Amino acid sequence: MPKMKTHSGAKKRFRVTGSGKLVRRRANRAHYAEHKASKLMRRLKPDVVVSDADSKKIKKLLAK
Repeated sequence: MPKMKTHSGAKKRFRVTGSGKLVRRRANRAHYAEHKASKLMRRLKPDVVVSDADSKKIKKLLAK
């Protein structure tokens, strides 16, 4: 059987933690930061765990 390839877009956006959870960055932090409030930027800073509803699909894309 052929092996399943990892989805290139998914591998750039998600990573698997040691316990097997998926972690992602928050949106709206990439650019135009000078127009956004410092309070908003602080809130968007930490990585967040992917919801259970989406994690099954993302794990399939990552071939995990």
